[in-house]
Amino acid sequence: MSAAEPTVLSPEAETNRQRRARTAWLADLARGARGRQRLAAVCISLSGALLIGQAAAIAWLVQQVLVEQAPLSSGLPVLAALALILLLRTALGSATQAAAGDVADTARLALRERVFARLLGHGPLWLRQRRTGELGELLLHHGDAIENYYSGFLPVRTEVVVVPVLILAAVAWVDWVVALILLFTAPLVPFFMMLVGWGAEAAGRAQLGELARMSGHFADRIKGLGLLRVYGRGEAELAGIEAAAEGVRLRTMKVLRIAFLSSTVLEFFASVSVAMVALYLGLSYLGMMSLHAAVPTLGAGLFCLLLAPEFYAPLRRLAAHYHDRANALAAAAEVERLLQSLPDEQGLIENEVVPLAVEPAEAALPPLQAQGLVLRPLGASQDVLQGVDVLLEPGQRLALVGASGSGKSTLLEALAGWLPPRAGRLMLRPGVQVAYASQRPYLFHGSIADNLRLADPGASDARLRAVAEAAQVLTFAQGLPQGLDTIIGERGFGLSGGEARRIGLARLLLRDPQVLLLDEPTAFLDADTEAALLRSLAAYARGRSVVVATHSPAVIAWADRCLLLPEGRLVEPAQAVHA
Repeated sequence: MSAAEPTVLSPEAETNRQRRARTAWLADLARGARGRQRLAAVCISLSGALLIGQAAAIAWLVQQVLVEQAPLSSGLPVLAALALILLLRTALGSATQAAAGDVADTARLALRERVFARLLGHGPLWLRQRRTGELGELLLHHGDAIENYYSGFLPVRTEVVVVPVLILAAVAWVDWVVALILLFTAPLVPFFMMLVGWGAEAAGRAQLGELARMSGHFADRIKGLGLLRVYGRGEAELAGIEAAAEGVRLRTMKVLRIAFLSSTVLEFFASVSVAMVALYLGLSYLGMMSLHAAVPTLGAGLFCLLLAPEFYAPLRRLAAHYHDRANALAAAAEVERLLQSLPDEQGLIENEVVPLAVEPAEAALPPLQAQGLVLRPLGASQDVLQGVDVLLEPGQRLALVGASGSGKSTLLEALAGWLPPRAGRLMLRPGVQVAYASQRPYLFHGSIADNLRLADPGASDARLRAVAEAAQVLTFAQGLPQGLDTIIGERGFGLSGGEARRIGLARLLLRDPQVLLLDEPTAFLDADTEAALLRSLAAYARGRSVVVATHSPAVIAWADRCLLLPEGRLVEPAQAVHA
């Protein structure tokens, strides 16, 4: 193969590479708690090492007191040492749990911060195309899924590396035959743990995916509960939710089945290995097997027999926590699938979480201008606008005019910084605030006033009424039972499309921006309400720049200039009406 030929990875190699990348990403989540992670590793290793001293103390006491008939008083120092070892191991165990818990908390917080930053970085257009329930699971259940990986699996993994080696060395010093039994039977445990672990990871990922899908399905149905009632689809949707819950149950039971299977297999091999040690010692004491010049003493045999289960104990604990690793890798895979890549800490703010994808312009230049924009809507296969220039002067009203699908909303999204241009430059004068009122403003369950105050929680009642009056919200709110304090449903349920857009416009005005981007603000309005809204908007927007996408002749006449799309030609309002 020549150097210029590309290397094609097999699916297995690609999977291994992805697994290594996810493992490295999980390790990076706990970077802020490296000290606590090292403390947990040291404590659990010391606690395991003290097992050797514990077994030696017990074996010495049995040999001296029971076999050699030494007075009990001679063993008091050893008893005191044994009590001290037990106290130290208890303290070390508590310290391990506390330190590992801190590491898990740090990693979970880092995961949620990175996921939230990536969600903000993708922008509202990307979020609009995703299921809220699935994304919510990234911050909730997926964060909890990695907790036991840091508090359980990682400390035990360190214990497996250190403690069995120390026990093997101690046993070999006393009886080399027992050491050989331990050495040759030990690989069986990680081998079968690896085999079961692959299935556990796949089952865990499927279970997390099923849970995310059920959450998304349930959240979507809750949002559309009003419409489901109107169209009598409640019973049918309950059946769909029941089917989704059944899928989660089946996936969960599969994960538990694999977990119990792995524990059973590993306990079996560990028990057989300990039985082999006990059988060897028993046959030696009965004189039926002689591999040494002298039969081992009872103390030596008890020392080896006490340490044999402890040799396999870290491996069994690792097996018990191995599904925690599988769950963490499955959670990382789901994060990668839903966010399209694993969110790293470096470069998130600089490269993604930015309010406007623009270049700063000189202070003497217009507040907003664009040159040679090439735009393609998110998810579309071709560009809708090519080579469009926009020059917005202070106080100017610019109308975007064109047929449906000509790119008016797409251009507004680009000017708002929601949609990065494929080519061209977008420049914003420093200090200029841009606000965008889309055709579909998101309204939450709560009062109209609460929805307005999202733009400025500290706004006074007088200012709230002023922007509500400017956006003609008071025109319909005064007829409601509690005026601006009237409760509306999620996504504006209970309001007409025109009323919801006026609330979105009022919320924009409350931000007091220098540049207003409005998408069909007068749609669904009668002629009188439209005229009143334009008069109020003209008074409010005096000295501010306005870009408005519209089909309305009244709005076109209200504008100073019109930009015809998709050709990008600038014309007078009279020409745009007849275009």
